[in-house]
Amino acid sequence: MSTPNAPYKVYGLDLSYFTGKLEAYLRYKEIPYQREELSTKTFRDTVLENTGLQKMPAVATPDGQWLTDTTPMIDWFEEKYPDHSVLPDDPYAAFFCRLLEDYADEWLWRPALHYRWSFPNDAQLMARRIAQEMMHDVPGPLWLKTRMIKQRQIKEYVAGDGITSDTRRHVEEIYLKTLDTLQRQLSVTPFLLGGRPCLADFGFFASMFRHFGIDPTPARIMRDRAPAVYEWTARLWNARASRVTGAFEPATGIPPAWAAFLKDIGSAYLPYLNANARAWTDGRRKFDAEIEGVAYKKLPTSQYRVWCLERLRWHFTKLPEDTATKVRQTMETHRLWAPFTEVDATDSHYDPENRLPLGAALAEDAARIRKTAARGGSIWGRPAA
Repeated sequence: MSTPNAPYKVYGLDLSYFTGKLEAYLRYKEIPYQREELSTKTFRDTVLENTGLQKMPAVATPDGQWLTDTTPMIDWFEEKYPDHSVLPDDPYAAFFCRLLEDYADEWLWRPALHYRWSFPNDAQLMARRIAQEMMHDVPGPLWLKTRMIKQRQIKEYVAGDGITSDTRRHVEEIYLKTLDTLQRQLSVTPFLLGGRPCLADFGFFASMFRHFGIDPTPARIMRDRAPAVYEWTARLWNARASRVTGAFEPATGIPPAWAAFLKDIGSAYLPYLNANARAWTDGRRKFDAEIEGVAYKKLPTSQYRVWCLERLRWHFTKLPEDTATKVRQTMETHRLWAPFTEVDATDSHYDPENRLPLGAALAEDAARIRKTAARGGSIWGRPAA
């Protein structure tokens, strides 16, 4: 029986990329919630059963609904709790907040998983934590579960995601360049768009807090190279809308430091999304792509990231005409427009009824998703972090 005034239940792990993102948002908005730690049984029998996806975090609402996917979840919460919005009123700035959030969510995924699983000490520590925290209901000694997790993660998220001796340096440079750009902005403003958190803050927070900020190797790099970023992770985790008095700055437009992000989106992220979209349209499970002169081989095709490109284009179509013109001019200046419009319109079939984040409707497709997973497919979305 539902209790409307009860807190939301967030099913996730304390070390999860996207669980940390959603928790920081809920904490900032002062929306009551409690985190429900996942076991393998809960992940399968509760999350998958109610959302159709074995992804974290998932949210059970006080009135019995289930939500999935942090980006549409934040939109859902913003509509339900409109005070202290994380999107600026200026539609130009709001569009680029959405663009940066998507870029941070998806493009930093590969370096975050690389730093967690490619370095032996980091991999051993985090595999043991997962074994203790999530696999406590699985029979067997801790050392064996730790080894199994580590081997699986390296196979899936390092070798299986295009990270080789030829691409490793480029993957690590993504993290280092991101740190440098964040450091420049966060040295002069508390948050990425001035005196209060915006949607882009929470996008970058996902990787910076629960991966780069706690895994030993990238955390040491962050402390030494970008101390303002390290400080910002604590500031955002501690931020509460009722206490934050700053404003979005500038009132219209975006900060000059964001130009570096736009450059990377145009030269790396959008070309990757385009190559992925072509592979999806062609029915290929793997694809090759040259990103900033680096050849990536056998990248897994992601249906979810086709949907990401669709959603970015959809948000652009919803802009007022004068704003759309201004956004296009900015994108052309920073060489984003050509890759943004390069591929023909594609249909990801990921959320054809526009039902996200409501998980109950998506759960109707659970059998299909389970069947795909059983065949070894990973195209149905972003794996659990």
